Amino acid sequence: MAEEVSNKQVILKHFVTSDLKESDMEFKNTTIKLNVPEGCNAMVLRNLFLSCDPYMRLRMKKFEGSYIESFTPGSPITGYGVAKVLESGDSNFQKGDLVLGRTGWEEYSIVTATPTLFKIHDKDVPLSYYTGILGMPGLTAYAGFYEVCSPKKGETVFVSAASGAVGQLVGQFAKMLGCYVVGSAGSKEKVDRLKSTFGFDEAFNYKEEQDLDAALKKYLPDGIDIYFENVGGKMLDAVLLNMKIHGRIAVCGMISQYNLEQTEGVHNLFCLISKRIRMEGFLVHDYYHLYPKYLDMIIPQIKAGKVVYVEDIAEGLESAPSALVGLFSGRNIGKQVVMVSRE
Repeated sequence: MAEEVSNKQVILKHFVTSDLKESDMEFKNTTIKLNVPEGCNAMVLRNLFLSCDPYMRLRMKKFEGSYIESFTPGSPITGYGVAKVLESGDSNFQKGDLVLGRTGWEEYSIVTATPTLFKIHDKDVPLSYYTGILGMPGLTAYAGFYEVCSPKKGETVFVSAASGAVGQLVGQFAKMLGCYVVGSAGSKEKVDRLKSTFGFDEAFNYKEEQDLDAALKKYLPDGIDIYFENVGGKMLDAVLLNMKIHGRIAVCGMISQYNLEQTEGVHNLFCLISKRIRMEGFLVHDYYHLYPKYLDMIIPQIKAGKVVYVEDIAEGLESAPSALVGLFSGRNIGKQVVMVSRE
């Protein structure tokens, strides 16, 4: 008989239409048998690290026709995570393997393999990195910057939400290429870190700037070749006024809009025409074929100390709702991770 154990889960109580609160989620104690159902091509996982990502807020709304499905109220939240295989009915994965992929916000999950479930081979780096620099956020930064932005040495790059999971990497990739890099963040501590830890040439606290257009002209007086968009709203409007001719904008996310019932309008879109700007949204799912190539590039850089990655690790599944909510007030410093269990 398979062992049956308790399994704590984080449940979405209902669809969320305004600011996300911890009370929109609740804990549920259930049980799970640690075996793969007979004839099922699945795996039993013990979840180790869970990734808190802004896109998860969108899944808490009821919508159709989007690139990703809404969560189901009354069911566990799902997201990217690092887990250990306890039992496997899939010949490609064995008991004891460490994996990265989609899993539940719970202590144990039963999942089936997908094209975005990867076996972790290199364990000489922190396992938590596979939720960030070696996971979806890292590949997002890599594909968004190199593939979408088509950067050239010497160009001027602006990154919003620059101290976050994706932004801190985009800035470092740009510096490695020989670009001039400016970032925005929401506190003095984050601004200082952008310059002292991540090597940005300049950075500013957008919350202290009454006029974002003026701030961009101050820090980027010659204009912007590449804008890596993580924020949307007023920041995007100001950036459009400061783009150079034939500039490129990679639209990765718009975190300032996710909690709003009515999203803000953008008024300076004519700049796309007058300045011949290419503005392109992208999804990391379209670039998972580059994941092995990305790992081959980034792991040696990490081990050589040429790329720095900062994490904000919350301990225990009980801390997960607070950690996720904190993303939208900028409470975290670096990549927000929840540690559920030690290997």
